[in-house]
Order: sequence, then C-alpha cells, then structure tokens
Amino acid sequence: MDFSGRNIMSIQDFSRDELEHIFKIASDMEKFVKTGSDMLKNKILANLFFEPSTRTRLSFVSAMYRLGGKVLGFDDPKMSSRAKGETLVDTIRVIESYADAIVIRHTIEGSVTLAAEYSNVPIINAGSGTLGHPTQAMLDLFAILREKNTIDGLTVGILGDLKYGRTVKSLAYGLANYDVQLVFVAPEQLRMRRDVLEDLSEEGKSIREVSDLDEVISDLDVLYVTRIQEERFPDPSEYEKVKGYFRINRRTLKSAKDDLIVLHPLPRVGEISTDVDSTKHARYFKQSSYGLLVRMALLSLILS
Repeated sequence: MDFSGRNIMSIQDFSRDELEHIFKIASDMEKFVKTGSDMLKNKILANLFFEPSTRTRLSFVSAMYRLGGKVLGFDDPKMSSRAKGETLVDTIRVIESYADAIVIRHTIEGSVTLAAEYSNVPIINAGSGTLGHPTQAMLDLFAILREKNTIDGLTVGILGDLKYGRTVKSLAYGLANYDVQLVFVAPEQLRMRRDVLEDLSEEGKSIREVSDLDEVISDLDVLYVTRIQEERFPDPSEYEKVKGYFRINRRTLKSAKDDLIVLHPLPRVGEISTDVDSTKHARYFKQSSYGLLVRMALLSLILS
C-alpha cells in the first residue's frame, strides 16, 4: 500500500483497509519511541500553525525527531510574514522549497485545500476551520482499537460541541468505516450538522441524538468528550447559553459499563472533572500518547 507523497487532507479520503494499515505501522513505531530511528534522516518537516496548538504541533515535532528528521516552522502567525500581509499561497510556494512535507493548522475552512493545490510537497491537515482534523480522528480510532481490541460492535457516544468541533466530525466520519452505533449527545444549539448526519445515514450508520447523557450512559462502550469551544462561536452570547452544559464526574459514571472508556482530544476546560482521572474509565492522557505513534506512522509512510 503506497502512501508516498500523499496529502493527508480528510479522514474521508481513507478506506478502512488504509486506516488499518496506518494502525499496523503505528504499532510498529512503538519500538522507536525510546530507541529512535534514522528512517527520515535528511528529511525536513515544516509546521505552519496559524492557530494555537499543543498536542498536535508537539507530537508532529516529536514524531519527526524520533524518526531522525528535522523540523522548522512557526506556532504564532504574528512571527510569520502573514503579519506583513503575505498570502497563504505565497507562503506555501516559499516553504515548499525548504521542506519535504508541510503540516498546516488554520482557522479558515478550505485553507488547507488551497495550500495543497499550490504545493509540490505533501500537505498534512492539522485542523482546518470547524470541519476537519484527520490525524486526530486517526489517533482517536487507534486509541479505541488499542483500548477495546476492536471497533466493530461498539456503541460510541460523542458528547459536547458537535456543531463547531472539528474533531467530532472527523471522528464520526472515521467511525463510518466500522460497524458501530453512534450516539450524539449535545444541547439543541450544538447538535451535529445536518450534512454530516445525512452523510452518515447514507453510510447506513445507526445514529441516536440526545441532550441528556444520563439517558444513554449505561449503553456506551466509549464516551468521547469534547469541550465547548468559545473561540469558534460567532456570537459570544450563544456561547454563554451553553457554557458549562456538561460536566463528567465520578457520579456521572456510576451507571456506566464496567469497561467503558472515556476519551477526550484535550484540552479540557471543566467538562471532565479531575476526579475521573484516577478511575479505570479514563483514557484521555493515554489517548494523547497514541497520537505520537500515529503521526510517526504517517510521516514514515508519506516521506520514506
């Protein structure tokens, strides 16, 4: 299966067979986390982050270093020529001559697609507007697979900001490759977009929408929690109406299955209480570590 030079734009571009190949390579990468590798020696990755990031940006840096490559770029657009008025297209035309692949996170939907049209090196979407975050979806699927030993047959609850959150949309599309039941938990104002629901229905997915987690907590095998993202609300008053709508704590999980796992793409801002951290359900910090393996796998596949 050849991934060499491939853009990573959307989780919808990947078949189940391709995802499972990535997960196999990700498992193989575990041996290099401590020992390192020169697999990508003399390769350079450019990280262009026009939006704040901790886990995504640093995991790409760590992945590249552990495989023997180098990293350049910026994590503050004020430190780039964007502050002087340079267009994204011109930035890409310059940076492609410095690097073998480019990772981009951008606030504007369609920006990563535009970059790919003008780039002669692979583009990796590290988050674009409110729609896509394919590598996050891949690591989320990998986390479920590793923690539950399967994805097929599970009931997966996705809770939080389903309207503006890009991780939940990418995860839902990724889960469409598997035999799962999807339960979307959100207040009316933050329900999953109609176009996404229609796409999933066309794929034959079983979908349930509720606003109260207590209704479904006992049915779930996986609970994927996301924060309500203040920075994506066009109207601050709309955010104030739903701020703090969910708070998962030990009491919330009393009715949960014994083997329920709780995931979160992080950062959390109060939607999961710290008293959950020490429970057998919490997997979100381990989930973050799987991101390193998946991004090592992707870089090795598209660059080696």
